Amino acid sequence: MTKLLPLLAAVAVLAAVAVGASAAAHPSASAVVAAGCTTVHSGQLTIGTDNPAYPPWYAGGTKSSKWKINDPSTGKGYESAVAYAIATKLGYSKAHVAWTYVPFNRSFAPGSKSFDFDINQISYSPARAKVVDFSKSYYDVNQAIVVNKGTKIASVRNISGLAAYKLGAQLGTTSYAFIKNRIKPSQQPAVFNSNAAAVISLKNKQIDGLIVDLPTAFYVTAAQVPNSKILGQFENAGSSSKTDHFGVVLAKGNSLTACVNKAITSLRANGTLKRLQQQWLAKATGAPVLK
Repeated sequence: MTKLLPLLAAVAVLAAVAVGASAAAHPSASAVVAAGCTTVHSGQLTIGTDNPAYPPWYAGGTKSSKWKINDPSTGKGYESAVAYAIATKLGYSKAHVAWTYVPFNRSFAPGSKSFDFDINQISYSPARAKVVDFSKSYYDVNQAIVVNKGTKIASVRNISGLAAYKLGAQLGTTSYAFIKNRIKPSQQPAVFNSNAAAVISLKNKQIDGLIVDLPTAFYVTAAQVPNSKILGQFENAGSSSKTDHFGVVLAKGNSLTACVNKAITSLRANGTLKRLQQQWLAKATGAPVLK
């Protein structure tokens, strides 16, 4: 019996090491809870985004996927890559991340959430921040305008020249707010429940110009509206608090918010965000600036 004690002790040590290694390889919610970060489902990080998930924010996926156009779980596309980078910082491997469909406007609506955070080109605004938590910026964004080539608006070269035209944007977006507050058109801008509907309206020439963020504008001209072009982008000026930027959205008062902010701060400091922008958004930067 005495001779067995050292052996049993060794087995116990090996078991403890194995458990520790397993936890390190596949972190559970308990590991994150210890750091003050709780999740909706134990052992899982649930991330929301809209469906369809458009390039260059998301890329890839099989035809059998339940996601239209792109599957956010591929890790390809800027927002998918950023989401997994944040997950890694929180202690979750790709196998412990689950994606869920959340319509754009519902993501920042008041109330409880089915996700831990939502990443879907959601710009920070004081009004939105009253009912949900926003993370620090993972991308500072310029607004842009897409028009059909050969139309009258296609010859405009400044913001004031846009005021006479019928413009449109998705409901609830800062693109729509930009039309109202910066362009101030002479006629009521068109508003759409989805960006897909707004794109169709531009394609059918029911609106003269579509306001979207710059990377999305490049996708619209490349794949969605033939014979269209980016007329220009608009300067993203002002203090950091006023600069138009994307943040991930969390339920108001979520304990996870501070943890996500630490993760994004680290990803910015170590160059990860810059590298991912170069990888996925490098082609979506050049367009004339309208003033």
